[in-house]
Amino acid sequence: MTSNSGGDLRSAQVNAGRDRWRALNIQLWVPPLVGFGLIVVVWQLYAVHNPYVIPTVFQIVDQFRTQPSLYWHDMLVTLREAVVGASCGMAAAFLFAVLMSHVRVLERALMPLVVVLNVTPIVAIAPGLVIAFGFGFTPKYIIAGVIVFFPFLINSLVGLRSPDPEVLDVFTTLHASWWEVLWRLELPSSLPYLFAAARICLPLSLIGAVVAEFSAAGQTTGLGSLIETAASQANLKIVYASVVVLALLGVSVTFVVVMLQRRLLSWHSSSWTRSQ
Repeated sequence: MTSNSGGDLRSAQVNAGRDRWRALNIQLWVPPLVGFGLIVVVWQLYAVHNPYVIPTVFQIVDQFRTQPSLYWHDMLVTLREAVVGASCGMAAAFLFAVLMSHVRVLERALMPLVVVLNVTPIVAIAPGLVIAFGFGFTPKYIIAGVIVFFPFLINSLVGLRSPDPEVLDVFTTLHASWWEVLWRLELPSSLPYLFAAARICLPLSLIGAVVAEFSAAGQTTGLGSLIETAASQANLKIVYASVVVLALLGVSVTFVVVMLQRRLLSWHSSSWTRSQ
C-alpha cells in the first residue's frame, strides 16, 4: 500500500510539472505568435490595395524561395559586422565604466565627451570613417561599436554601483582589494544590467552596420548595400525582403540574449516569469 501511494505521488508530481511546463510554453509563445500573425494580416491587406507601395507577403516569401543565397550571404556579412562591432564597443564601454565607477574625477572628465559622441548623428560621421579606414570591415566595426557604446556604458555604471552599501561595508571591513570587490560583488550585481543593455545594444549594432554599408560607396555585400542597390532599381520586393531579414535577425539576437540571461541569471528576479 505504501509503495503504491509513493508511486502515485511521484506520478502526480511529474504530471503537475508537465502541466506547468506546458502552461509556461503557452504563455511564452502564444502572445508573440498572435502579434506576428496580426502584423502579417495587416501587411497583406494593405499591400493588396497598395501594390506600388509595398509588396505582398507572398511576394516576399517568393523572394526567399527563389533567391535564398542572395539574402543568406548578405545577412551573414551584416551579422558579422554587427556582432564584432558590438562586442568591441560593449567591452570598451564596460572598461570605461569600471574606471569611472572607481575614479569619480575620470567620470566628470570623460562623461561630457561621451555625451557629445552619443548625440552626434552616426550618419554624419559614417562617411568620414569610411574615407579614413577604407571600404573593408573596419569602419563597419567602428560604427557598430560607437552606436552601442553609450547605452552599455550607462547601464554598466548603474550596475557597478548597485550593490547594497551594507554589503560593500563588509568587504571594506574585511580589507578586500578593489579587484576582489569588483570580481566578487560589483560584477555579479551588475550582470542583470549588462544583459538588459545587451538586449538593446545588439539590435542597435545591426542599425549601425547597415548605416555603414549605406555610407560605403561601391560596397557590394551586406544587407544595407543590397537595400541600397535594390532601391536604386525600384525593386521593392528585394528592399522589403531585406528589411524583413534584418527584423528577423534583430529578433533572433535578442532572443539569444534573453535565453542566456535566463540560463545564467536564474537566481535574479529579472529572469523569472510571472508564473514563477
